[in-house]
Amino acid sequence: MRRAILKSKIHRARVTEANLNYEGSITIDKALMEAANIANFEKVSIWNIENGERFETYAVEGERDSGEICLNGAAARLVHVGDRVIIASFCELEEHEIAKHNPKLVLVDESTNRIKAILGEIKGAG
Repeated sequence: MRRAILKSKIHRARVTEANLNYEGSITIDKALMEAANIANFEKVSIWNIENGERFETYAVEGERDSGEICLNGAAARLVHVGDRVIIASFCELEEHEIAKHNPKLVLVDESTNRIKAILGEIKGAG
């Protein structure tokens, strides 16, 4: 049996923009995506800490070191600029892989989405 397990998350990032006229997705600073091991066009879950909204979309690389967290398209209606969000990605693991797996947690500062710390790493996943 395979199980969907947390692979990584960017914790408490600030929304910097909401663009209703873009076709969809979340644009994320490329440095944050690399730190969280999130691939361009990978499915992600977004959890809005401010209003409790939970939704899924796909990640698109933004400019490196920009601090950009921009919700696009319909998802732009679920956030406001300044909201704190958790961006999570998942992987599928076999039962025997789960015990060796540690999700990667990217912690950012309160205002600019700069990386404060990276906790954990993926061990034996895949």
